[in-house]
Amino acid sequence: MPTRWADNDHYGHVNNVTYYSYFDTAVNAWLMQATGTDIRDLPALGVVAQTSCQYLGSISFPDQLRVGLRISRLGRSSITYDLAIFRETPDGLELAAKGVFVHVYVDSQTRKPIEIPEVIRTAAAALVARPVV
Repeated sequence: MPTRWADNDHYGHVNNVTYYSYFDTAVNAWLMQATGTDIRDLPALGVVAQTSCQYLGSISFPDQLRVGLRISRLGRSSITYDLAIFRETPDGLELAAKGVFVHVYVDSQTRKPIEIPEVIRTAAAALVARPVV
């Protein structure tokens, strides 16, 4: 994922709120790719119920980023994603931030929580983090 000129703030680094945009883009792009579905057309919407970010390093335009994700919890109506943003450097990847992003699925009409659509649950199951033995 490329950084954009507009991502930088007055201090010359990517502004903290922009990291949440990277999280949102990574999760929804992955959902569309993994399901082969335009998730906007499903009868359930994944709305963001919680986010957090721990900043570990600075990024700035024109950095190139990689965003990793896994699922730490796959519930009945919610999915908790763990994300990591890495900056590409000549020496490899440098961890810049770690975050958590929770989607709660709601009916597109009533906005009341409902079960995760099967097409999303199937794709999500492949990313569920397995406990280390």
